[in-house]
Amino acid sequence: MRSGVALAAGALTAAGCSTAGAAAPHSPAHTASPATGTGTDSAPPATLPVSPAPAPAPRRFPAQPAEVAHGPRTRPQVALTFHGQGDPALAKALLGEAEKGGARVTVLAVGNWLDEHPDLARRILDGGHDLGNHTLRHLDINAMSQADADAEIRGCAERLKRLTGSIGTWFRPSRTPRASPLVERLARDAGYPHTLSYDVDALDYTSPGASAVTRNVMGGIRAGSIVSLHFGYADTVAALPAVLEELHRRGLRAVTTTELLS
Repeated sequence: MRSGVALAAGALTAAGCSTAGAAAPHSPAHTASPATGTGTDSAPPATLPVSPAPAPAPRRFPAQPAEVAHGPRTRPQVALTFHGQGDPALAKALLGEAEKGGARVTVLAVGNWLDEHPDLARRILDGGHDLGNHTLRHLDINAMSQADADAEIRGCAERLKRLTGSIGTWFRPSRTPRASPLVERLARDAGYPHTLSYDVDALDYTSPGASAVTRNVMGGIRAGSIVSLHFGYADTVAALPAVLEELHRRGLRAVTTTELLS
């Protein structure tokens, strides 16, 4: 099995934000001599910046409940989902490890984290991953008033929209595995047909060590599982290669939540 522990120090500076390649320079157009006034006197066309396409919007999956905790058990796929918060170097290292292992993941970003690190929204999308909403400030949303909970959902949605052209593909409530009926309704009103839960918890936010994170994931995972993990923890980065290798050994593939349910 490939060792994930050794990457923690070196990987923190890996996987930087991708940039679009520069357009090829235009050849100068031929122009006639001013003395003759003949020929083609056209300037080379300007190179215009290419705006990235808007990110995917939320989708409704008619076969799924309002709160999705796992996908179909009939296909050899799983979804690794990450709470998007914490050290951006660890986030980029983790995305790099996922991509090296052929995995695509789902990131539920916290709005004020995006305020501090706006480049990460496009970095996540450019890697082929899902990007969604994990509230504005990552507070206990089920304990909030209707107005405050609505502001948490819509505040993050507005940031995603500004950065990517979409409110994100998923909404996950903060500090709870399950949304209250009120939060579920507010998310639907904000444009998210489903709230996203999970059936496997890596418990990586407790910093139990990379081996324990791997055991927590692999101990409960099966076809269709949705796993809760976190950015911002070195144990998670160190564990990911071993998790992906074990998934491969079991014949399971890590895909985005959208692909899992499609």
